[in-house]
Order: sequence, then structure tokens, then C-alpha cells
Amino acid sequence: MVPVADVSTLMFTVIEPAAETYWDAVGWIIDAEGETYIRPRSAEEWEIVRNAAFQITESGNLLKVKGRGGADDGAWMAYSAALTDIGLRAIEAAEAEDPQAVFDVGAEVYFVCTSCHAAYSPEILRPNQTTGEMETTEAATTATGGAADGGSGDGGP
Repeated sequence: MVPVADVSTLMFTVIEPAAETYWDAVGWIIDAEGETYIRPRSAEEWEIVRNAAFQITESGNLLKVKGRGGADDGAWMAYSAALTDIGLRAIEAAEAEDPQAVFDVGAEVYFVCTSCHAAYSPEILRPNQTTGEMETTEAATTATGGAADGGSGDGGP
């Protein structure tokens, strides 16, 4: 097997879009207008979440392909396996059409991603964040004493 995409390309074209779709599928917004709940409302919307979960799951396997990233590194392989493992739970949550489970598993997906990034790509905190954005987020988090984006701070939806 010969990898077509390098790790960076795989991250930006497959893994990150799938993770963002999964994370954005459920959540809530609390503002002056009240509370707005975000969740899939149709079979088609749940299918999109399920498909993203499958992409996340299989991405763990793709990261293990020889010639891609640290495929000869034991820690790399463990992070890749963890992505597949949590991805299986993401699939289960999506197939159960359980918004709370999708939200909770989304936080665990985020933890696996950021743990690997801390080891192999420490210049970013979040899968979709540039170094400049990271510095802005860190300053805002310090200033507000919490999550700079107003969310739960777990990177979930």
C-alpha cells in the first residue's frame, strides 16, 4: 500500500473536516434571545454525522500506513489506534441518534486529537487552529479565565 496523501494533507482534507462536522452536529447557544439547541433533525442530517464518525474511525487506520507520519513510532501507532477506538464510539452515538452521546464522544475525539497534536505538532492546540490564532486564544482564555470561544472548553460542539 502506498499512501497518496501525506499526514498534513490527510489532516486537512479528511480528518479535520470529519471532526468539525461531528463536533458541529450538536450543541447549544445561550444568548440574549435564550437557548438554541443544535442537533440533527432528520435522517439525512444524522447520516452526515454517522459518515463523519466513520471517517474519523478509519482515519486512525490511515495514519498507521507505513510511509505516513510516524508509522514506525509506537506512540504514533497508539494515538492512531485511540482515534479508531473513539471513532467506534462516535459511530455508535451517531447511529443511536443520541445528541448527548455525540456531544460527549466529541469531547473525547477532541482529547485524542489534541493529545497527538501536543506530541507531534505542538505549534497548534486545536486541529484547525494556526499558531497566530493559538496565541490569540491563549490570551483570551487567560483574560476570561476559561474557554476563549465561549464554549465548554472541550472543543466539542
